[in-house]
Amino acid sequence: MDTIISASLLSADFSRLGDDIKRAENAGADWLHYDVMDGLFVPSISFGEPVLKYVRASAKIPLDVHLMINDPIRYIDNYASLGAAGITFHVESCDDPAAVIEKIHNAGCKAGISVKPNTPVSVIKSYINDIELILIMTVEPGFGGQSFIESTLDKIAQARELAERSGRRIYIQVDGGINDKTAPLVRKYGADVLVSGSYLFCSEDMKERIIGLRGR
Repeated sequence: MDTIISASLLSADFSRLGDDIKRAENAGADWLHYDVMDGLFVPSISFGEPVLKYVRASAKIPLDVHLMINDPIRYIDNYASLGAAGITFHVESCDDPAAVIEKIHNAGCKAGISVKPNTPVSVIKSYINDIELILIMTVEPGFGGQSFIESTLDKIAQARELAERSGRRIYIQVDGGINDKTAPLVRKYGADVLVSGSYLFCSEDMKERIIGLRGR
């Protein structure tokens, strides 16, 4: 199965967002990655529901929503109603991950769970039979353009092992510092969904870069 590329809108040009969405679609991106930051769970504040409403109206490919916010269960219905295909939240952001997963599924979306670079993969083991995606952060969440943390490679392998043992189809997604140098590494360790932002949107030939991230 081909590697899925999720183009991170955090790195798009917001003065021409509609054009950049079309650019990513025409270049072959499979998903659009939408980072929601609240300034509490992570230091930065990004964008929220009004922007997603516009993105959904403009986009033809699935929206991959990543909630980097405290108490995410409060907002699941909101983001689901705005067209999210999948919603990923951080295990560190809530007291009851199982309730968040159930809420995501009840809203009609695929559920993903994410861990920061210093959080062990083992903390999500008890939820493995209820999720469709594991997101391994390969940088500290909250800022775009950071350098890849190489020690996260082992966590990708651990997540892949958990997924394989479950016997279910679970995507292993990586987010942070993904480019032509790091993509072969994360694929080798078991990632099959690569989130990439500045590497794609700051390029002159996004299509060629997407092909390269897939390893073709």
